[in-house]
Amino acid sequence: MAGKKGASKELKLPSVLDLNEASALKDKLLGLRGGAVEIDASGVERMGALCAQVLVSGQKTWEEDKHAFSITKASEAFTKTLQLLGLNNDQLIAKEIGQ
Repeated sequence: MAGKKGASKELKLPSVLDLNEASALKDKLLGLRGGAVEIDASGVERMGALCAQVLVSGQKTWEEDKHAFSITKASEAFTKTLQLLGLNNDQLIAKEIGQ
């Protein structure tokens, strides 16, 4: 199965994902490219639209690369922000790609 070879790498998101964090988030994701990744969103207290866009872009990139990309342990704030932006569970939260 694609994306299951080797252990997935984990990225724990900071509590605040604002405009200032978007570039750093993009860089962190790019550093994990090439294998499965698991995003821990349990500590997110506030997230802006730009960081949500970075995560959606990451999900699409991992899908194209045929690797697993999942967001787990999503905080209520994280989930509500995605819902406000019109994203649902099928589009991002805990979705594993390439399986």
